[in-house]
Amino acid sequence: MSWYAWGDPARATPLSDRLRGLVAQVLGAELRDLPPVAEADVRMPASALPPDAHAALAAVVGAAHVRTDPAARLRHAGGRSTVDLLRRRSGDAEDAPDAVVLPADHDGVLAVLAACAAHGVAVVPFGGGTSVVGGVEPLRGRFGAVVALDLRRLDRLVEFDAESGTAVLQAGLRTPDADALLAGHGHTLGHLPQSYEYATIGGYAATRSSGQASSGYGRFEDMVLALRVATPRGTLALGGAPGSAAGPDLRRLFLGSEGVFGVVTEVTVRVRPLPDARHDEAWSFPDLPAGAASLRRLARLPGPPTTVRLSDATETFVNAALAGADRADPPGGAAPPPAGCLAVVGFDGTAADVSARRAAAGAVLAAAGGTPLGTGPVADWRHTRFRGPYLRDALLAAGVLSETLETATTWSRLLPLYEAVGGAVRGALEGPEGGVLVLCHVSHTYPEGASLYFTVVAPAGADPVARWRRAKRAAGDAIAAHGATITHHHAVGTDHLPWMPAEVGPLGAEVLRAVKSALDPAGVLNPGKLIPPAGD
Repeated sequence: MSWYAWGDPARATPLSDRLRGLVAQVLGAELRDLPPVAEADVRMPASALPPDAHAALAAVVGAAHVRTDPAARLRHAGGRSTVDLLRRRSGDAEDAPDAVVLPADHDGVLAVLAACAAHGVAVVPFGGGTSVVGGVEPLRGRFGAVVALDLRRLDRLVEFDAESGTAVLQAGLRTPDADALLAGHGHTLGHLPQSYEYATIGGYAATRSSGQASSGYGRFEDMVLALRVATPRGTLALGGAPGSAAGPDLRRLFLGSEGVFGVVTEVTVRVRPLPDARHDEAWSFPDLPAGAASLRRLARLPGPPTTVRLSDATETFVNAALAGADRADPPGGAAPPPAGCLAVVGFDGTAADVSARRAAAGAVLAAAGGTPLGTGPVADWRHTRFRGPYLRDALLAAGVLSETLETATTWSRLLPLYEAVGGAVRGALEGPEGGVLVLCHVSHTYPEGASLYFTVVAPAGADPVARWRRAKRAAGDAIAAHGATITHHHAVGTDHLPWMPAEVGPLGAEVLRAVKSALDPAGVLNPGKLIPPAGD
């Protein structure tokens, strides 16, 4: 991945003149170019890794796999949040790790953790580096040095069990590679977050990830049958049976643990046969309440759609406008972007199953006031699904702040929460710098509720980092005030830590600290993430 942007630098595309003009017009602000500094001009301190710690790490993974060169350290200096990218674009890598360590297997991870605990070096587990909440920020805590523990060499399909419908995957596997390996056995994972191209199996487990097809395949945690975890005190092998009453499910301690208790090295997952058929369709609703009501009814069907997503009127309008502006030669007299709210639904499975679920869903959508639009809008959405982060890069380069935030709540609280978060963000950002666009969609539906995913676009202003932090604080406070979760699938990291005391309560925070103390008594694993400090 690029050191200052998302993904493959060869796929980066600047804003077209037409799109640049459209953005400037909508925001009421003059855009200004904010190019990144040259890599040679990035500010980075010398590595503070003590020689004895360096020697101990080299002894367990090999000298070639302890990287202290600036290029490796820069590319592990954080995740891919807008704040991360703004810092690096400006040349700030002051918090880069002191080394990047690349073990080859579970035993190598154990040995690295033991060496770091013995030498007082903090360890930040690093998969695809796609965190947008500060989850892989290389914080030192009370230690003098920190290393990024890169798991890319743990990239194997360890076992495929066709009879049981399970697979054992190493934690460093990127999703496209995992799916390619599973496809060789006629199966798929079915996990498709926007970070799909770069995120890893271990990262999904550590953050309780959720993908676009969660309505059909489930959240990633629902796919996990067993875990193998390396901790500073040894190995934990958890789960394996499809169900158990042998006390509390200790797997749950590590699903969402963000590397603060241990490092997930292998994940046994439930897999599904590759679908024989797929059908997508789009529907339009006059407003968000009508569309949300239809999604609630879909979520309670015996066989809901595999993919469900409903854009509010602003997101529907903006996405259509962007698609039109992105065309080299838009047809004369083209229809304006649609009014109302666009829903996309998709079905995977056998031909008979897809046909039956499609008919049931169509009846629900029509009864709720939906108008069918055919397959075209969904094809456009799927085609551009993984381009969103590249568009954010182009906006940042043009002096436009662009970032996302997400939450989840029950159906009865969904629309009040939607209004509150949007109002809080607009209140924090609107002003002399220009206007703000707040887009939102409903996805990841459950019988009890759903997720809200917001995209915020505003002029960067003189201090874009401060502007975004102000908006994030306002949004987080609104989310907490409405009793919603501070994060549905982005995880906690550093960004959501201020709201964790309210999320888990004082006793819950004490339990998390007790688990941390039991598994990582030296406190070297991913300091400053997930766990509220004592006294908060």
